[in-house]
Amino acid sequence: MEDVVTPSADFWRGRRVLLTGHTGFKGAWLTLWLTRLGAKVHGLSLAPRTQRDLWAAADLGRFGSTRIGDVRDPVAVGAAFDEARPQVVIHTAAQSLVQAGYEDPVATFATNVMGTVNLLEAARRSDGLEAFVNITSDKAYENREQIWAYREDEAMGGADPYSASKGCAELVASAWRRSFFSGDGPSLASARAGNVIGGGDWAADRLVPDCVRAFAAGREVLIRNPLATRPWQHVLEPLSGYLVLAQALVEKRAAVAEGWNFGPADADAWTVGQVADRLVALWGEDARWARDPAGWPHEAMLLRVDATKARSRLGWRPRLSAAEALKWSVDWYKAEAGGGDVAAYTQAQIEAYEALS
Repeated sequence: MEDVVTPSADFWRGRRVLLTGHTGFKGAWLTLWLTRLGAKVHGLSLAPRTQRDLWAAADLGRFGSTRIGDVRDPVAVGAAFDEARPQVVIHTAAQSLVQAGYEDPVATFATNVMGTVNLLEAARRSDGLEAFVNITSDKAYENREQIWAYREDEAMGGADPYSASKGCAELVASAWRRSFFSGDGPSLASARAGNVIGGGDWAADRLVPDCVRAFAAGREVLIRNPLATRPWQHVLEPLSGYLVLAQALVEKRAAVAEGWNFGPADADAWTVGQVADRLVALWGEDARWARDPAGWPHEAMLLRVDATKARSRLGWRPRLSAAEALKWSVDWYKAEAGGGDVAAYTQAQIEAYEALS
C-alpha cells in the first residue's frame, strides 16, 4: 500500500473544533477520533434518537462539550459559536435519508439548506475561525445515470428532495465562499462522500442497519432495489478525508478551498444485491434477504464519484476495500450485540485504521 496522509495529532492537539451533527452516525465516530487526536470538541446537534445510537451507547457526552440544538435555529447556532470559539468547523448535521426527504421535503430543505446558511453566517462573523468543512453528499450531483464517476466540476442537482437539498447546500457554500470567504478570513471547502457504512449506524431505510436488525431478529430483510450500484466505503474513509482537508484549509488556504470527493476505488462500487449477499455470508446463521415487492419512490440506479483530486492533491486515498468495510461493520455489530464496550471497540477500529497507513 502506498503511504497515505493521516490526520495529524500535532495539528489537532488543543485545537477548538465545532462539530455539528455530533450525535449522529458520522458525528459520533468523528467525536471519538478528534478526541483521540487531542482536539477540544464542541458539539451542536439534535439529541440522539435512541439509547442504542453510538453517541449514547458509547457515552460520548463525556468528551468535550455538548449543546443540544437545531441548526435551523440561528440563535442556537450563534450560541454554539460563542461557546466554542472554534478554530475549525466541521458541519455534518443534516437530514440524511432519501426516503425521509420524500416524507418531509420542507424539513429536509430547511435543515440541509437553511441550516447551512445559518452556520456560514455565524462563521463569517466568528473571530479566530480558520477553516470550515461543509459536508454534503455524492447525491448532490445532477445524476444522469452515467457510467463514469462524477468529478468535482460537474453540475449540482438532484431528482428527489434529499439530493436536491444537498445540491442546494453546495451552491450555498460556493456563494458564501466567493462572496465572504475569499479574503483573509476562514477558508471554506465542501466534501462529498459515497455510501458510508460502519458500526453504530441504526438509521431506518439504510441497507446495513436494516440487514443487521432483520438478521438479529431472525427475519428476512426486504431489499427495495438490489440492482442499484453505489460506492461503498467504511465511515473512517471519508472522516479521514474531512480531517486531512481541514488541515489543508488551514495550511494552504485558498489553494484547497473548493469541492472535494472522497470515494472508494471503482472496484468497490457494488450493487445493493452484492452487498446484501456479502452481509448474509458474514452474519451466517439464518440471515437471508429477498426483493421487496412494494413500490418505492424514484432512486438513482447508478452513482459513483471520482476521488482522483483528493488522492493527487491531498495525499488521501481509501485504505479498506468494500469487502473489508463490510467485515469491519459486521464485526462491530456483533461485538455490540455481545455486550462489549462500544466506545473501546470503536476506538480499536480507529486505531486499526490509522495503522493501515
